[in-house]
Amino acid sequence: MRLAVLFAAVMALASCENGMPGAFAAFSDTMRSTKDTANREYYPDDELLVAARIQFEERNFGRSYTMFKKALDVYPEDPAAWLGFAASADMLRRFDQSDYAYRKLQPVIGNRIEFLNNFGYSQLLRGNLRSARTYFVRAYELDPSNETAANNLELLRNSVTYPKRAPGDLRGI
Repeated sequence: MRLAVLFAAVMALASCENGMPGAFAAFSDTMRSTKDTANREYYPDDELLVAARIQFEERNFGRSYTMFKKALDVYPEDPAAWLGFAASADMLRRFDQSDYAYRKLQPVIGNRIEFLNNFGYSQLLRGNLRSARTYFVRAYELDPSNETAANNLELLRNSVTYPKRAPGDLRGI
């Protein structure tokens, strides 16, 4: 009998963590879980940006818009998050939001080919073909071998041959 009581006592003590019974050990705080991480300079995982880019590539612009917006909460100064947010907003015709993002990006990456292509495409979506051409040509001059810049100029050339119509113009047809 003494052996059984001793065995039960040893097992009870072995299942304790931080002085708590084994059933509650999963809920106790350890040094790792209470470590202060306020001094981190970056978010340790770029999962939001990766997921947002995938949604954009899959043409799920509403989801990518939401995910890029969440990424901006985590990475408020990340140009990639701002650029993705602006492109998603453009595709949703939320030009007020994309204009805000482009204004934030202009001082940071305004002379990079990615910015020029995206902002030019935004202008193209709005029907501002002259402005779009200005940005596409600047992007092409930076890197004539860039496929996106060449494709955007071709897209612009094809857009000129179609008439610009007001929303609802073909309602009666």
